[in-house]
Amino acid sequence: MALKLLLVEDDIDLATAVIDYLELEDMQCDHAINGLVGLNLIEKNNYQVIILDLNLPKMSGLNVCESMRRKGIDTPVLMLTAMDSLQDKLTGFEKGTDDYLVKPFAMKELIVRVQALSRRRSGQVNRLSLLDLELDLQKKQATRAEVVLKLSPIALKILEVLMRASPNPVTREDLIQSVWGDDQPDSNSLKVHIYNLRKQVDGGDVTTLLANYFWLWICPETC
Repeated sequence: MALKLLLVEDDIDLATAVIDYLELEDMQCDHAINGLVGLNLIEKNNYQVIILDLNLPKMSGLNVCESMRRKGIDTPVLMLTAMDSLQDKLTGFEKGTDDYLVKPFAMKELIVRVQALSRRRSGQVNRLSLLDLELDLQKKQATRAEVVLKLSPIALKILEVLMRASPNPVTREDLIQSVWGDDQPDSNSLKVHIYNLRKQVDGGDVTTLLANYFWLWICPETC
C-alpha cells in the first residue's frame, strides 16, 4: 500500500518537484500552500508522515507542529528548513518535530527519512484522544468525559498502545511485547487487565458506542 503523506510548502516549484519524486516512489502526497491549510488537512485526514516547511505564510511550521501535538496527533513530522543552527533544531524538537532536513536536500535522502518515519508513531505527542476518552501521557492519567479513570500502570500502558495504534487492531503478541517486553506474563494476566480496563472505560457496558469502536482495535484472540 502506498504511503499517504502531506507536504506543507509554500514554494510551488519545490513542492511540485517533491510531489513528482514521491509519486515515482509510489507515495501519495497531498499539498498545502500555507500553515493554516496544512493544519486543517492534518486534523481531517490520516497521514503516515507530514513534511513541514518551517517558514510558512499564515502559520509557521513550528506553530503547526505545536498545535497538532496539543491536539494529540502523533503523526511523525519531518521539518524542512534553510536554518541549520543547533538552536533552530532544538526549538523544532521542543515544538514536536521528529526529524530535520536542511534545504537544499537530496531527494533520495528525503525518501529514506520519510520511509524511516513511516514505520513508527511520533513520541512527541503528550496527549491521546478518542471521542471523549483522553490519555495524558505526562500525568499518566486517563479520563472519559472528564472523569478520571482508576487505572493501574499496566492498564495505562495497554491503553496507550491501543490508542497509538488506532484505527488498526493490535495482536495479542504485539500487545504483550509492547507492555511487558521479554518479561512475559502468565496466560491469564492480559485477559484480566483487558477486562478491568474495559470495565473502567465503559462501566462494564460493552454495548456502548465507545466499546463498539474502541475494542475493535484488539484482535478477537486477545479478548
